[in-house]
Amino acid sequence: MSTSDSVREIISNCLALRTRLVSRSISSIYEEAMVGHEVTIAQVNMLTAMALLGPCAPGKIGEIIQLERSTVSRSLDLLMQKKLVEAVSSDAKGVREVCLTHAGREKLEAVLPDWRAAQAKASQLLGTAGVQAVHEAAASVWTSPI
Repeated sequence: MSTSDSVREIISNCLALRTRLVSRSISSIYEEAMVGHEVTIAQVNMLTAMALLGPCAPGKIGEIIQLERSTVSRSLDLLMQKKLVEAVSSDAKGVREVCLTHAGREKLEAVLPDWRAAQAKASQLLGTAGVQAVHEAAASVWTSPI
């Protein structure tokens, strides 16, 4: 197989390339919608997981939304600086449990109309079959906590 054949095969068939293209396109819709709220869609997803779980260890959040420990830690630090999350227990090793603050719950309510608009725009971009495909693909790799 020549290099050009290899390149054509990868360009034509690579699922990683295609899922990243779709992911970046969809993420940009949500990020644009969240700009006025001074949070990212990733932070909204983390706040939502915390609202669902209640007070919990940071590791549990990462487990639920499939994030690395270091990513959870950095995100929680930012959310604590914004006073959307607070540590409810800690020890010499660091934060043991976190929970949403009242401001965090209010933030989720505040972003909802713009999240809904982003959801509609993303759904329109993907089309009915695309939305269904995303849900089916996600169900095969992620067990929703709800």
